[in-house]
Amino acid sequence: MLEDFKKFAMRGNALDLAVGVIIGAAFSKIISSLVDDIIMPVIGAITPGGLDFSNYYIALSSKLADHPAYADARKIGAAFGYGAFITAALNFLIIAFALFLMIRGINKLLAKKDEAPAAPAAPPRNEVLLEEIRDILANKDGLKA
Repeated sequence: MLEDFKKFAMRGNALDLAVGVIIGAAFSKIISSLVDDIIMPVIGAITPGGLDFSNYYIALSSKLADHPAYADARKIGAAFGYGAFITAALNFLIIAFALFLMIRGINKLLAKKDEAPAAPAAPPRNEVLLEEIRDILANKDGLKA
């Protein structure tokens, strides 16, 4: 069983997947920082009052009457944090778009390598024989004339 696991773990697909997961986790942290530290403050500054977008929530509990910050509100009672959800959705959209651009670029690079002019395929053997027979018959007819 250990030998089978070693074969599985050392296959190219498993290693590629592991590398993809590690790079994806690092990329996700970069995008989260981009959204949380750069994009959302700009959106918050554009909104009336310059509120912190991550603190947008709807109180679902009467304990939240004094409107604390969302992180504190979650500890006190039930709160519907739509600002945090919108931030997470924006993270997803940016990551999906960046991956789309990356995969599109890779596909274009691979397509350029594959576009090398290929030699025309040789005609099937029976067509070559028929052409030879045609040429022989044409020469015979030409000799008689």
